[in-house]
Amino acid sequence: MQVTSKLRLQLLVQNGVFVVLLIALVALLAFVAQEYRVERDITQNARSTLSQPAREVLAKLAGPVKVTAFATRQDVRGDARKLIRDFLAPYQRVKPDISVTFVDPREEPKLAQAAGIRVNGESVIEYNQKSAHLTDYNEQSFVNALMRLARSSERLVMALEGHGERRLGGIANHDLGEFGKQLGAKGFKTNGLNLAVAQEVPANASMLLIANPQVGLQPAEVQKIRQYLQQGGNLLWLIDPEPLRGLQPVAELLGLVLGPGTVVDPTLKPPSGPPVFAVAAGYARHPIFGEFQLNTIFPYARQIGINESDDWRATRLIEVAPRGWIETGKLDDAPAFDKARDIPGPVNIAVALERNVNDRTQRVVVVGNGSFLANSFLGNGGNLDLGINIVNWLAGDDALITIQPRPSLDSSLELGQVAQYLILFGFLIVLPLAFVAAGIAIWWRRRKA
Repeated sequence: MQVTSKLRLQLLVQNGVFVVLLIALVALLAFVAQEYRVERDITQNARSTLSQPAREVLAKLAGPVKVTAFATRQDVRGDARKLIRDFLAPYQRVKPDISVTFVDPREEPKLAQAAGIRVNGESVIEYNQKSAHLTDYNEQSFVNALMRLARSSERLVMALEGHGERRLGGIANHDLGEFGKQLGAKGFKTNGLNLAVAQEVPANASMLLIANPQVGLQPAEVQKIRQYLQQGGNLLWLIDPEPLRGLQPVAELLGLVLGPGTVVDPTLKPPSGPPVFAVAAGYARHPIFGEFQLNTIFPYARQIGINESDDWRATRLIEVAPRGWIETGKLDDAPAFDKARDIPGPVNIAVALERNVNDRTQRVVVVGNGSFLANSFLGNGGNLDLGINIVNWLAGDDALITIQPRPSLDSSLELGQVAQYLILFGFLIVLPLAFVAAGIAIWWRRRKA
């Protein structure tokens, strides 16, 4: 084909139009990429995506959040600023008024010292004229910090002590030490209260915790608790299948009906011992639960009944053992239902009480079990979430919810012993021998050539 000037012009125009359209297409794609963002989280349990509870917490923050990150550009982890920026990016997409400012602690040592910075990469979060520090960059730590800042005032939890109670700072299996740590992480301040010494329950206490005393309270101590309740104080009472040890007047004030016996649930029989682990899967319609759908486990629970009255608004919260019963006799490895004395399930083991006192709402929660928040059982199912939700509701912060870390199901690789031996021999023996054999073969071929 003869190339004429007309053909050259046509080819030039075609190529020019193609280049213009290509540039326009690239510009359009760049505009779309800038204005719209599409992401897909391919991790097994979506740990790289903000959970719905985290989004709800961000939605409850009315004002801007300022994050000042004291980080050098490079440290042993690499680009520390990029790590922080990438971590905060999903939160900024949900709440655009989260601002991030970076300060180099080496260039601004006085500023870092004034802010109380201890490690490189530490951030100061400011909201509602309050501040909190962040060193662990994960969803739980960040949202917990926001929850602490979102609380309108300090929340003080007073735990009754001096009678062998489960301690909020204790490390024994039956204590509530881990639960106390979680309360502290979410902005609650916890203190012990010995009513044999204290004149009364402090007026600034958000709630009083009574967790299974082991020795009897003196009448004067019980009177101080009754006075606290009559004045509108909030209470969380954990009652195990044991005597009340002087607290019967408090139970009467609340209208509780406490019968003898322990809940037995044969559907969850342990490898040894009696089936005393009651599982709760359904809950009452109450602000404590909201969308709560996790199973909770209550070892050695007791029934909590309530006398209906005009004084309190009562809600039966948790029913367990629909195919179980209340064992009033001696517990052994294979208990049997006795129609003459045992009470068939389902069994209610928790109640919530409300009433108006002195122009404020008084709240009380009584749970027929203290072990579900103990160090040895707190990690089972949704026990921790339920405990935090109860305390939030009692403190008047039922709009705030608890965020627990989602397990990184696909972040570790577990290999069997055979696979480990195969990798060991493969990398340490087979591959080196293969390289040696290949080298010898190449050397031999070149020598023959």
